[in-house]
Amino acid sequence: MPSLKEDRGLDIVLDVKVKVTVQLGSCQLPMREVLELAPGSVVQLNQHASDPVGLYVNDKLVAYGEVVVVEDSFGIKITELVGSQASAS
Repeated sequence: MPSLKEDRGLDIVLDVKVKVTVQLGSCQLPMREVLELAPGSVVQLNQHASDPVGLYVNDKLVAYGEVVVVEDSFGIKITELVGSQASAS
């Protein structure tokens, strides 16, 4: 099977921008608590600090990873592709 770069028919879409999102966690709050949020408020998420985060492309989960700091920015180190048995070391 040819790779993406070898398949000339895909050249037209390789530069299309997609939305990439990392989901750290989520929670459900009553609207009353949402309206009470202010600077300094802490919202507890349903994910533990050691759990992998989800990497979404156009709202579709494609990978899991670990949050890393690169200079002064956050990044994600991919540890597992969804549907893949191979994990990064």
